[in-house]
Amino acid sequence: MPCDVSAQVSRGQSERQCQRSSFAFYRAVRDLRPAWLLEDMRTMEVFHWEDGRPCAFTPSEALLYALVHDHQQYARYLLDRYSVSALGAPSRSFCCCAASGAPHLSVAVRYNRISILGMIVDALKDLPSENARRDYLNCRGGCAHAADAGKTAVHLACELARPECLLLLLAHGACPYLADRARQSPLERVLHQLRQDSGAAADTRGRQVCAGYLLLFMPKPPKLHFLQREPQLWQRLLGNHAYRWLAGLAPPTLFIQALQTVTRDVPGHLDALPHFLKPLDFRLAGPLWPS
Repeated sequence: MPCDVSAQVSRGQSERQCQRSSFAFYRAVRDLRPAWLLEDMRTMEVFHWEDGRPCAFTPSEALLYALVHDHQQYARYLLDRYSVSALGAPSRSFCCCAASGAPHLSVAVRYNRISILGMIVDALKDLPSENARRDYLNCRGGCAHAADAGKTAVHLACELARPECLLLLLAHGACPYLADRARQSPLERVLHQLRQDSGAAADTRGRQVCAGYLLLFMPKPPKLHFLQREPQLWQRLLGNHAYRWLAGLAPPTLFIQALQTVTRDVPGHLDALPHFLKPLDFRLAGPLWPS
């Protein structure tokens, strides 16, 4: 019995020490301490309690800390040093669902970490195949008990009106078609939110741009005949050309067809386009949406 008590006391002390060291690491990342110092802490000093024993944080878990606190230098170090292994699933101490997958894309989108998201999608080139890269981009990651459950990063970018994140994902091969658990495609989700906003919310412009990006990467978007039930509303929200196209009343304009061809041919080199053709710069408010 005394041995059991002693073991329990020792275990309790170890757990408390792990909590203190984990919090010290959290604060160091939050305070944007140098990457070399954080890596020394992660590999030699910091432990968290996992499966009844102290464990060091993995590069994947450290990258999640870097994402939350927008520590771009540390995120770049981890991705340069560990490549795609830094994008693996974290341990169960980070999520109660063993099959929740890697949440890095979702976390990057939710916190709008555009720079780190760009680093992540660039690192995916080190995956062994194109199919593996697509699978990662289209993963429905996240804990099954969280709000992001069943959603791809594209869905989340549309839901939160994150057009810059959405463009990065689509340009690197994420699918714009996949439905969520409510059987809504990202485009249908954006349109549903626009209908709820009715042009009054601050996110309306962001949702319009998200819809524009989805259309550029969807050569044959679904004909949404329900738009014809409220033509005046949708013409105001989408513009006449986009409304007629999505309602199945007319083909896309030649300008939109040309932009679709450009985005398909140079998806990884959008920065090399002329200024007026860059998706983040050209006036969607002109040819596609109302000004």
